[in-house]
Amino acid sequence: MTQALPRIDTDTDTDPRFDPSRSIRAPRGTELSCKSWLTEAAYRMLQNNLDAEVAEDPQRLVVYGGIGRAARNWECYDQILASLRELEDDQTLLIQSGKPVGVFQTHENAPRVLLANSNLVPKWGNWEHFNELDRKGLFMYGQMTAGSWIYIGTQGIVQGTYETFAEAGRQHFSGDWGGRWILTAGLGGMGGAQPLAATFAGAVSLTVECQQTSIDFRLRTRYLDKQAADIDHAIALIKEHTGKREAVSIGLLGNAADVLPELVRRAREGGLVPDLVTDQTSAHDLINGYLPSGWTVEEWKAAQRDPAQHARLQAAAAASCAKHVQAILDFKALGAYAVDYGNNIRQVAKDEGLENAFDFPGFVPAYIRPQFCEGRGPFRWVALSGDPEDIHKTDAKIKELFPHHAQVHRWLDMARERIAFQGLPARICWLGLGERHLAGLAFNEMVRTGELKAPIVIGRDHLDTGSVASPNRETESMRDGTDAVSDWPLLNAMLNTAGGATWVSLHHGGGVGMGYSQHSGVVIVADGTEAAAKRLARVLVNDSGSGVMRHADAGYESAIDTAKRQGLNLPMIK
Repeated sequence: MTQALPRIDTDTDTDPRFDPSRSIRAPRGTELSCKSWLTEAAYRMLQNNLDAEVAEDPQRLVVYGGIGRAARNWECYDQILASLRELEDDQTLLIQSGKPVGVFQTHENAPRVLLANSNLVPKWGNWEHFNELDRKGLFMYGQMTAGSWIYIGTQGIVQGTYETFAEAGRQHFSGDWGGRWILTAGLGGMGGAQPLAATFAGAVSLTVECQQTSIDFRLRTRYLDKQAADIDHAIALIKEHTGKREAVSIGLLGNAADVLPELVRRAREGGLVPDLVTDQTSAHDLINGYLPSGWTVEEWKAAQRDPAQHARLQAAAAASCAKHVQAILDFKALGAYAVDYGNNIRQVAKDEGLENAFDFPGFVPAYIRPQFCEGRGPFRWVALSGDPEDIHKTDAKIKELFPHHAQVHRWLDMARERIAFQGLPARICWLGLGERHLAGLAFNEMVRTGELKAPIVIGRDHLDTGSVASPNRETESMRDGTDAVSDWPLLNAMLNTAGGATWVSLHHGGGVGMGYSQHSGVVIVADGTEAAAKRLARVLVNDSGSGVMRHADAGYESAIDTAKRQGLNLPMIK
């Protein structure tokens, strides 16, 4: 007997991924819905991903990044929660592209959940095949932390963006952004970090955004300081605040494919030239992520829901991306520093015939790779108690553990002052090999003694030192030419599984879209037990250590030095 395939209807009344009645908020406190804190953590974090304070479109299961979802459809979501409630301490739940497909007997130190999202055999690893499966209800785009249940809102990328802007300032402006400005676009789940990160770095910023709702949200959460009425007003505000050396963020409603060429035209006539130009629109997804020039938002949304219009929409969006990239190149020719922020917009433009689209670098080879060589990246943790005071106590513990880490102290102070928690209280803090496990063990002890009210969930972005292969982003321009080798994230996922992580995920296409990346995620729970301490000591060393290994293998001297200093056993490194 052949199983009937569920079909996704574009009519929202019958779409199994859309439920306007859903309003989700993760449980707080110490009362368990599951049989242990390990499964309770996954139970709460899945729900937290779809909290209205966190997700971009929770009633459609969309967390961020175009169509990055937490579960395939609402039936799957409900069953995942039901399975977690019944999961024993020696069982593992398997998730296949947002669908719970099996519970198997494993052991107490095995992950409670293993997830595989959006993975396709390479020849079929493209948006066309993805969309065909997605329309039939057979697949789901997990992005990075959407489908792996460790998204913490825009804070999750703020520090990485800040680190990027700060390093750009050190390289180009002797560390002083005062009186200078950054031009960019996109205020969605990822791009929304840009204005606050620029402010933290000390720069004025102008961010172009095509949806007023996104601007309103960033104003409300204090990621964005003010909105300009039009281009003339934006330019006046830039002049005012750069003149006063004030770090102020400005939003402008418009289409980047139209606004940036107009700003180029004015710059050529003697107008302002940005000091740095970049972009964080969702250009990796030409159906759901980039508004074509000349289209209204309403026309765009309608075309997204109508597969018959997808080819026209993709073509129009791609042409607009090419205009956008050409404007970035024009600014570079006028003296601006230009950097790609990992949304694959250069590749789209090149596919449209813009042969020199890659004439400006990605942010990782330009600014971040030295940190990856030391195993440093976006370490994050979440207070399952729901009490912000638990995060404030962990902030203090990080300062105590690393008293000489001035950059981390400054970050934590800025984050506490300006970053509003979204959903369960959380913190991101870039720590490296030799640091992450110390933090994890300290948090575990704080749970054991009752200093923290409930366990802590520890994870990271997939955008990390050893967990991603993405030739147009994290692994662009590797020293040995291994940009496209995806053995490394596979090894990372297997190592974290063997080490006893609480849940491990393996995804395809996050950040840059189908066919362009493969990456893994890891989450581990500090529940105050001795067993947790042993797992934390293994996983939080192995995870970042695998990143140092990857970069040492590629020949980076700083990674080799880090490996030797931290005592990593790398047989081929002498």
